[in-house]
Amino acid sequence: MWNYDIKKIRNIGLFGHGSSGKTSIADVLLYLLKQNTRIGRVDNGTSIFDYDEEEIERKISIYLSLGYGIYNDYFFNILDTPGYLDFIGEVYAGVRAIDSGIIVVDASSGIEVGTELAYKILSENNKPISFFINKLKKEHTDFYKTLDDLKKDFPIKIFAFFLPVGKELDFSGVYDLLEDKVYLYQNEEVKVLKEIPEEIKKIKDEYYEKIVEVACDCDESIMNDYLEGKEIAKERIKVAIKKGILNREIAPVLLGDALNNIGISLILDFAINYLPSPIDYPKIKVIDLNANETKELVINDKDTVAFCFKTLSDPHIGDLNIVRVFSGELSSGMSLLNATTQREEKINQIYYLKGKERYETNRLRAGEIGALVKLKETKTNHTLTSPNNLVKIPPIEFPPPSISVAVVPKTKGDEERISNGLHRLSDEDPTFTFHYDYELKQQLVNGLGELHLDVIISKLKRRFNVNIDLEKPKVPYRETIRKTASAMGKYVKQSGGRGQYGICYIKIEPLERGKGYEFVNQIFGGAIPASYIPAVETGIKKAMESGVVAGYKVVDVRVILYDGKYHPVDSSNLAFEIAGSLAFKEAQKQADPYLLEPIYEIEVICPEANMGDVIGDLNARRGRILGIEGEGKMQKIKALVPYAELYKYSSTLRSITQGRGYFNMKFSHYEEVPRELALKIIEESKKEPKKE
Repeated sequence: MWNYDIKKIRNIGLFGHGSSGKTSIADVLLYLLKQNTRIGRVDNGTSIFDYDEEEIERKISIYLSLGYGIYNDYFFNILDTPGYLDFIGEVYAGVRAIDSGIIVVDASSGIEVGTELAYKILSENNKPISFFINKLKKEHTDFYKTLDDLKKDFPIKIFAFFLPVGKELDFSGVYDLLEDKVYLYQNEEVKVLKEIPEEIKKIKDEYYEKIVEVACDCDESIMNDYLEGKEIAKERIKVAIKKGILNREIAPVLLGDALNNIGISLILDFAINYLPSPIDYPKIKVIDLNANETKELVINDKDTVAFCFKTLSDPHIGDLNIVRVFSGELSSGMSLLNATTQREEKINQIYYLKGKERYETNRLRAGEIGALVKLKETKTNHTLTSPNNLVKIPPIEFPPPSISVAVVPKTKGDEERISNGLHRLSDEDPTFTFHYDYELKQQLVNGLGELHLDVIISKLKRRFNVNIDLEKPKVPYRETIRKTASAMGKYVKQSGGRGQYGICYIKIEPLERGKGYEFVNQIFGGAIPASYIPAVETGIKKAMESGVVAGYKVVDVRVILYDGKYHPVDSSNLAFEIAGSLAFKEAQKQADPYLLEPIYEIEVICPEANMGDVIGDLNARRGRILGIEGEGKMQKIKALVPYAELYKYSSTLRSITQGRGYFNMKFSHYEEVPRELALKIIEESKKEPKKE
């Protein structure tokens, strides 16, 4: 049992590029916290953190995962996050739950795009940062080169907290600069050497001096004593370093090799001594719903504030809402207000999570992380509060989807099961969306990359037992006109009894791009009674849904109704609706109609070395480069690219940049389709079944 003390909680997240070893570190930490009898391994499917079928099969982290344990009377929550960019939404969710982040760097690969993104997201969320250089037992690794690269690449003050003992295959220990001790790792045992190795003696003073300089930057009194030549006590240095980490002025660099369990145990002692507790880092912004203003959360015992940062779906118990309690407590049986939906929620079972395992508890207190089940409406990004404490934590701003694919059921009647499955999966993953496009008649699923969508589709098939095919999303082309044209629409039927009679005259004019549609009624003198005018417009709008060029929506047109005829007995709304439709179609044919295509603004972030190939590929996709600017070691290329040319772009970009490039895109505007392509599109449209 652990006696609750908020000052003795450490909520730590592991971040970094894919395959840098985050999950391996997390598994070793869980073993050291005595939560596992052996160290879990990603490569053989025994990892506590990578437990999902998709993760075991692919041998990568796809979801954020939690573990916990007690060490030296401190309670640790360890949060492991994916490193692949397709699952970056999990990183955004994880950052909200932690008090400090450790960015893991693969010493054999150096700084990668995932390293830079992790730093960017943690910094934007004001989280204290440390680095851990991993895999130092691999060949061709160099701790000091990686350390120098970190210093060059990131604006924060970075310094070595430990030094490696031995190199590459001989790497076997860690020297603690502040404690002046060498920890040697042999067969899962840690020994403290009495003698400092010669390799360390030569450089330790130099690196200790750098720590003193860092302490001077964090504490003015230390700076003054240092300039006066006074000796600085180590305790003062330690206090200054903790303060500097908390204030995000400095970032210490730890080191080790997770697969060989070297240096991992020192993370726990480092966290106790230098990383913040939840009470050290209370700068949580909340929206006061009564005053409609943002303020800083005051942590106390009575006012409960908890935030759901992740939702999981369990086939046996339903949704699990993973929450971080920021103030007060949650206990079984209590009623809280969902401040997001303004609905009451009854708290039922509460669990601590360790991978896929759940351990029931009767309450969660400020600083703790756990899972709630059987809540009625609570989802990711919702805040639970005491009924008298109307505050809401701002939602996580997840990145929007950037690619789409269409899903088609193989078996008739599976549409409902597919829809239910997609709803459940989107509740779990806010970066995944779906919708049925009635214009294109396709069920579209949208995600952050092809791997992301591949996982979604695989889960849909596996968990909801549906068979589906994938199709390329259709392009929502548009039609418009170049010229002004006039036409008559006539619908007259006499077949005994009451007939149908409606005649209208319209003129259509091109509008500025993006203006949509405008209807002008210029009927005077009762040529068409006012009661039939809306019917004419309805017919025109229906005709605009399927243009005469290739059956796409017509846009950017002004329609002027200027004359018509009616019959006092036979005219009807239906007759004028049909007349309006016929008039528009005839006018469009005469107005030099043409096709438009959607253009997207795309931002590609890639290494400078790949910039030429990326630009060449964008040009080949009919892209127009808008500009290039530096972003750290990377280059950001802005371009306008037709949507039709962006299908499977993420795979191409990954191939060009060896996985280091990524992109985001958003709709910009419509432009005319080049003549040669327009002819192909028109020809293909003739082969398709007519739109209903």
